[in-house]
Order: sequence, then C-alpha cells, then structure tokens
Amino acid sequence: MPLIPVLRVLLMLVSLAILAASGYLFWSWWEGELVTAPDGVLVRTRDDWRLWVAIALLAWSFLGRLLTPLIVARRDTDPTKPKRDGGRMIEGGSGSLLYVESHGEAAGPTLILTHGWGLDSTIWSYARRDLASRFRVLTWDLPGLGRSKPAPGGRPNLSDFAADLHSLVELAGGPVVLVGHSIGGMTIQTLARDYPETFGKQVVGVVLLNTTYTNPLKTMVLSGLAQAIRWPLLEPMMRLAIWLQPLAWLGAWQSYLSGSAHLANRIGFGRHVTRSQLEHTTLLATRNPPGRQAQGNLAMFRWDATDALAGLPAPALVIGGDMDIVTKLEASRRIVARAPGATLLTVGGVNHMGFLERADVYNAAIAEFAGARLAQQV
Repeated sequence: MPLIPVLRVLLMLVSLAILAASGYLFWSWWEGELVTAPDGVLVRTRDDWRLWVAIALLAWSFLGRLLTPLIVARRDTDPTKPKRDGGRMIEGGSGSLLYVESHGEAAGPTLILTHGWGLDSTIWSYARRDLASRFRVLTWDLPGLGRSKPAPGGRPNLSDFAADLHSLVELAGGPVVLVGHSIGGMTIQTLARDYPETFGKQVVGVVLLNTTYTNPLKTMVLSGLAQAIRWPLLEPMMRLAIWLQPLAWLGAWQSYLSGSAHLANRIGFGRHVTRSQLEHTTLLATRNPPGRQAQGNLAMFRWDATDALAGLPAPALVIGGDMDIVTKLEASRRIVARAPGATLLTVGGVNHMGFLERADVYNAAIAEFAGARLAQQV
C-alpha cells in the first residue's frame, strides 16, 4: 500500500538531512575560525558545541533504531522474529520460483497464507504458531520478496500473483481456505476473478485481512488527495526508486538505522503495537528491494477486482481494523456488501497491521471460520 512507502521516503530524506548536518558541523568545527591574538599571532579557535552536536546527530543517524521503538511501541510479552523454518522452492504459475513453508500435519486441513506487500512470509509467525496445531499451514513469499524469485524480466502483477497462488492451491491437493493480508487479500480476489472455477471444491473459504477491492489510493485515508498527486508525485517517485535502486536501498538502510523507518511504519499500527512487531515489519520493508516494492505499488494503482467474490460458492470472512488508515474499514464493508455469505469482523484499536497487534483475535477468528468450512468437506 502506498501510504507508508511515501512516509518512509519523506522521513528518509529527513534522516539524510540530519546526517548531512552532522557532517557539516564536524567540518565547521575542524575548520574553526582564524583570529588574531593580542601578540599578533593567528590562532585557530573552535566552538566545541559544534563537535558535541555533530556527535549527537551522528549517533542518532546510526543508532536511533535502538531508541525509537522504546518510545513509540509497547514492551513485548510475546516477541515476533523473522524466523525461517525448512521451506522449499517450487515453480509458480507465472514462471516464478516460490519459497514455500509447510507447518502442522501434512495430512491436515489446509490454510494458505499470503502476506502483504513489502513483507515476507516470516510475518505470519503468530499465525503459524496458533494455527498449526489444528491445520496444515502453507506460507509463501510473493515473487521478488523474501526468498522467492520473479520470472526472468517479470514485474509485479496481481494476475501473476494469482497464477502463483493457484499453483499453491494445486499443490495443497485438497480443500483449502485462503488467508490474505493487504495485497494478499487482493491476490485472493484476483484469483477469484481470473480462476473462478477454483472456488467451491478446491477453495472452500477465504479470509481477507485489512484489504481492498480496487486501487488502494481510492480506499486509503485522504483518498482524494492521494489520487490527485498520483501522476505528478507518486508515480514519478516510484519510478525514481526503480531507476536508482542502489541509492534508494542505501537511503532505506540509513533510515532504518536512524529509526526514521520505524516512525514511518508506526503509522500502520494502532494502539497495541509492540517493539518486536514494529522492528520485524520495518526490517522486512527495508531489506526487500525498494525498486521491486515500487513496481508493486505501481501495479496496485492499476488494479481492480470489484465484485470478484460476488456469486462465488466459497464464503468469505473479512476482518478490518477500526483505525485502519491504509485501507479504510469502508473497503471491507463494500466487499462484504457485494459478496453473498460474507461476514465482517471489526477489530477495535488496530490499524493496517492488526493481524500482528491483535493476533489473538485475528487467529481465533480464522481458526473458527476455517474449521467450520473445512469440517463441511469431511
């Protein structure tokens, strides 16, 4: 979703400006000022405050990430980490190579979890733990993110993601429930649009978390402004990130070290975010290629799957947060209103990353819905 990337860029520029200010103060302190002493000798004097301010700014530029989460997030009682666990590579329907992990009993009823943009499958750490005792849980990295590789010359495209997800449905070999967050939910709707025959016997239910049904610029906070600046600002900014990826990546890592990236990602959370959740999300958004992320944002600007779930035999559970500014709750309501048999669960106090903030609520709802749907197939 484009809101947080834009904030990351703006705060990255602030972070780089502070780093530049530190360098200038170091230089100006070293240069000092030549003054004439009473005996007529030129003496170089230095203002020590410049040195101390330069040191403070430099320390913030590279160590701020250690302090920022302590200020803007809660103490952890259940830390999350970007941990991998014995995955494998498979070929996707788009020609990509997909990194896939399987958790739980191989013969159990299957859930397929699709993560949001800029992240990877490690973001499902709570869901894997909470759901694998009852289900076989398949998680995967979207092409170009995490360990998955896009098809040669391929650019992010929701139809290609849907083709890859279709490959995973085939791999599962039985009735499945699909779970998707943000662009993951958009991918599921694209699958419904492009492969409607998959739903009913193979896909028996879908769970959409904090997602939309169309161009996300239309369903975010200040959507009118976002659409107005799309062509003069957002699209050029995304293309610059693609063309200048090495520089964009350096800037992203400096912003991560300074804690500026954490501040930007904090906007996607509500009242319950913890320090490890903020760190995990920010790390993934930093280490995934900024050019690839920009390409994905451009693809979302051109995407629409309005009413893709209408008329399908597989029911849907739609979960949204009442504080979500990246995808407003109205988008979830619209999906439910146009999809027969769909139900809406609104979670209070959470933003776009609600499935992390209130993993207990989200995962319990997923388990109840999926258990009921898969039990009917036995």
